Amino acid sequence: MNSQPTQIRTLLLQTALICGCGSFAFAGEPMMPPAPAPVAAPEESVVSGTLSLDYNTHFISYGFDVWGSGENFGGSSTFNPSLDLSWQLTDAFSVNAGTWWDVNDNVTSAIGGDLQEVDVWFGMTYDTGLVSISGTYQAWIYGSDTEHVFDLGLGFDTMLSPSLTIHHRFDEGASGGNTGTVIVLGIEQGFELGPVSFGIPVNVGYFVEDDFHPTSTDEGFGFGSIGLTASVPLPVAEKFGSWDVHAGLTYYLTDSGVIGNAKDDDFLTGNIGIGCSF
Repeated sequence: MNSQPTQIRTLLLQTALICGCGSFAFAGEPMMPPAPAPVAAPEESVVSGTLSLDYNTHFISYGFDVWGSGENFGGSSTFNPSLDLSWQLTDAFSVNAGTWWDVNDNVTSAIGGDLQEVDVWFGMTYDTGLVSISGTYQAWIYGSDTEHVFDLGLGFDTMLSPSLTIHHRFDEGASGGNTGTVIVLGIEQGFELGPVSFGIPVNVGYFVEDDFHPTSTDEGFGFGSIGLTASVPLPVAEKFGSWDVHAGLTYYLTDSGVIGNAKDDDFLTGNIGIGCSF
């Protein structure tokens, strides 16, 4: 009897069993499913922004009480909407552009209606993580003319968040003052109580040249300010941005020779508004 076909069948059966062992699990050992393909993390948007709709009791520009409210809290109040957009070009480098408006009926507008002033700006920031360096060109349009300024800023991500701003006016526009430079040193302490975020900002302004403001005569220390701010988040869906209600009080101490405010050298200002970051 020829056993060769039997041997061939036996060999084929053994081969099939060996190959099949890779596809079945032993009893009591569940077969592991194949690992899922990694899911790519969603990319963060390179564009962000802030919108603020604020009501202010005073309009203060580097210690100068523009509308002359003085101690009359809210005597010449104003509505100031603003919008700033930022583009994160690299992890450290970003550019931004924005606008701020001054809306009130304190005087006849040179722009139209109750719109007294429109400011626009374009800036760049380099952030190392500990130190941020920014440069911002600004055009302040009011009184049928344009005031041009450039701000160089330094910010430090450390205790009290110290900052330095070198504010240089290279075209006085309709300000009534002269070109020149103001150096502002600032710190701020933040803390939280429940859902409310608080801040205590402190600023000091030094004027390098005299006659910067229309009624000033001296250089040197111009103003100091201390404030208390509060912000409460609003229950708005995240897809619509992060909304908040904010308010604050700021007390100003100014030098009559350097600032030359029309009414009072020392006064309290107030602010309340709605903000959104996205």
